[in-house]
Amino acid sequence: MPTRPLTMLCLASYEKGAEFMREAKRQGWRVYLVTSESIRDAAWPRESLDDVFLMPDDNQKWRLQDVILGVSYLARTHRIDRIVALDDFDVETAAALREHLRIPGMGETTGRYFRDKLAMRAKAREHGVPVPPFTAVFNDEVVGEYLAEAPGPWLVKPRSEASTIGIKRVSAPEEVWAALEKLGDRRSYHLLEKFIPGDVYHVDSIVSERQVVFAAASKYARPPIEVMHDGDVFATRIVEHDSDEERELLEFNRRVLHAMGLVRGASHTEFIRAHADGTFYFLETSARVGGANIVELVEAATGVNLWAEWAKLECAEPADSYRPPQARRDYAGLIISLARQARPDLSAYNDPEIAWRLDKDFHAGLIVKSASYDRITHLLDDYLARFRADFFTRHPVPERPTC
Repeated sequence: MPTRPLTMLCLASYEKGAEFMREAKRQGWRVYLVTSESIRDAAWPRESLDDVFLMPDDNQKWRLQDVILGVSYLARTHRIDRIVALDDFDVETAAALREHLRIPGMGETTGRYFRDKLAMRAKAREHGVPVPPFTAVFNDEVVGEYLAEAPGPWLVKPRSEASTIGIKRVSAPEEVWAALEKLGDRRSYHLLEKFIPGDVYHVDSIVSERQVVFAAASKYARPPIEVMHDGDVFATRIVEHDSDEERELLEFNRRVLHAMGLVRGASHTEFIRAHADGTFYFLETSARVGGANIVELVEAATGVNLWAEWAKLECAEPADSYRPPQARRDYAGLIISLARQARPDLSAYNDPEIAWRLDKDFHAGLIVKSASYDRITHLLDDYLARFRADFFTRHPVPERPTC
């Protein structure tokens, strides 16, 4: 190991990853942050940062060439040992920087499997992982054949957005063609997929040397696409331990991450279980921790902070020396809502199982934890109804995610 302090360069076009940066500093690394000019005054963990470098941005969007030139200039006087993308939108940028500067880690080819929904579906199908019927939309004849073979409704999906941003549901072939026509030159950056009604799950993982060394399986109260586009309170909870559901999800997750080629890092992967026949299908994966306070959900149930463990993994020297902590096997449920009130009053929510409260304007949110799956299920169902009455309001779907 070098005698000089090693250097971690963190990319964050959104305010995320404070605990990652704190842990990297605790591990004895220099920590640099590259972020957007528009969020320079966010609550970054400045006590753990050796320096902050700002990128000019338009709605937090960076020009890749600007980043490459800026970081290359920085590299003249600062040795960079690791580059980490803290947000989904930074994964491709980090991969391109690693390729350009020849820094170890995920390159552009593998990075596509964690950002490009068309690439990840094709790779999953190649490895025998069930996925909803889908097609690229480059060629009219191919699209027409797909529409004839896969009955609707369908989803027109951006290939490289995050969350459910930009997804359009269509029910008739003429709607598909109209949607593709409206996309114009952006058409090739989308795919077409059969909509499968079902329950949506997520598995949040730490991968070390291609092995899933930690994973927690959870189930959304309603699919995120319905919450985002129809309007509702967001909620998710840890699934019952040692159930067939948990065993199937954890094995499915292992197969997906192996197929995508993740060597080390954190991942948030989503699956849907079809109402029609109970089959699990792979929806999408990522090379980062889950958003929407899922990190806090997992920590409440297991005691494992995914940001901190990811940082320990990245800082491990040698790489195979990382060991995950012993995780608890409790249960937790997370609920978050847009609120009509600037500072919602949650004082009426006072059950002893409440472990965390969200502190964010025009949002209401909390986490409950217990050793009892039934207790968490009861509380979350009760709170969903109460949140809808006490706080819930709708906002237009944003162009890019806000959490």
